[in-house]
Amino acid sequence: MPAALVLINVEIGSEADVLRALKKVEGVEEAFAVYGMYDIVARIKADTIDKLNQIVAFGIRKLENVRSTSTMIIVDESSLGMEWIRT
Repeated sequence: MPAALVLINVEIGSEADVLRALKKVEGVEEAFAVYGMYDIVARIKADTIDKLNQIVAFGIRKLENVRSTSTMIIVDESSLGMEWIRT
């Protein structure tokens, strides 16, 4: 099942509002406010890559006060021969 981390920049002072709205978006499994280059990090999951794209394009990027996003698709460790790694 495809999953991704979405790094999100928001308008200053809107972090809490965006975080609350983000947690209501279908496919968002976790979301955290963070310090650094980005304001929020979300972990999303969907049945297909196309649905993952829809979550980002129409669910996350359309939220009020979201300025930009950067999406990183999570790689399945088994495809890298790294089954022994436990998180």
